[in-house]
This record gives sequence, structure tokens and C-alpha cells, in this order.
Amino acid sequence: MKRIYFLVLAVLGFAFTSCSQQQARQPISHSSGTFIKESIKRNKKLIANEESLIEAVISKDTAKAYVASAKGYWYRYDIKNDTETLTPKKGDIAYFDYNISDLDGKLIYSEADLKSQVYHVDKQNIMMGLRDGIKLMKKGEKVTFLFPSHMAYGYHGDNDKIGTNQPLICTVTLTDLKPGASEKSKPAPKTETENTKNQPEN
Repeated sequence: MKRIYFLVLAVLGFAFTSCSQQQARQPISHSSGTFIKESIKRNKKLIANEESLIEAVISKDTAKAYVASAKGYWYRYDIKNDTETLTPKKGDIAYFDYNISDLDGKLIYSEADLKSQVYHVDKQNIMMGLRDGIKLMKKGEKVTFLFPSHMAYGYHGDNDKIGTNQPLICTVTLTDLKPGASEKSKPAPKTETENTKNQPEN
């Protein structure tokens, strides 16, 4: 009888110890959102710093008029074409040349380095700023864009000459623009009368 009594106590003791250990191993939940708040704060500070650098570049270039876009970058017209009306839209094919410089005007990639581009608008992955900026241009225009890093290559850079969080100057010439191929019209569905006419006679 004593053996059974001690056996029961041992089992209960083991179960209690196991439960205590399991509770101790439960992960602590961090639901305060501190990390996210700090990241947002850092990004805002980074963007503000880059914008001040870009504004400094603009303030020195008194001979040109710059436009602030709604997407958070700036641009100026080097060659403007007032005779054209069409701008690139989704599916169109844009032909352009461009170069990339840093904010000091030092050339990073020349037009020869980057080659002439053939871009299917909104259907290919290109730099975010160029993706939007191209759609502001008309054939024959040359535009200089000033992109903060989040509209350029962001945190990662391009793994070559463009560094981390580097704002850029891109000068783009839209050499040609061709409308995208329109979808072929589908044949209209047959009406009930037409379907009846095409039924084989019994």
C-alpha cells in the first residue's frame, strides 16, 4: 500500500514539474510596436535629410525652374516639346537614353554605360522614380530628375556603384514613343437565335 502511495506522489510531482517547465518556456510577446515606431522615425529622418540635400542642389541652380512632383521627387526640363501631346501610358513602348549622377554632379553611369533603353511602360521593373517620371515626358523631351533614395535604389543600392540610401540625379531623353498593341476585339457571343440556326436539322 505504501508503495502505491509513493508511486502516486511521484507521478503527481513529475506532472507538476513538467507543467512548470512548459510555462517557463512560453515566449514573451512583444506587442508594443516599438521596433516599427523606431523604423518609421528613422525613415522620416532619412527622407528629411535627403530632401534638404536636394533642395540645396536646387537652390544653387538658379538658372532652371524645378517642379516638385506629388511622388516626392523634383525635376526640370532641359528640352521641352510643346508640339507633342502624347505621354507614355501603360502598355506603350518608350525609347529613352539616360545617365545617373550623384547630387554633386559626379557621373556614376553614362548613357554609353546604360545603353539605349526600350521600356514597356508599367510592364517592366525599372527604378521607381523613372517608372513614374517617364510618364510625364513627351517625345523629344529631355528632363533631369532628382530622386531621393526611396525613389531610386533604396537601402540596397545597385550592388555596384550606387551605395546605400543614395539620392540620385537622372537625366533622361525620351527619343521615341510607340503605342502599345491594342487587344484584338473578341467575337461577340452568339445570340440564342443564331445558335438555333446553327443546330443540325433532325
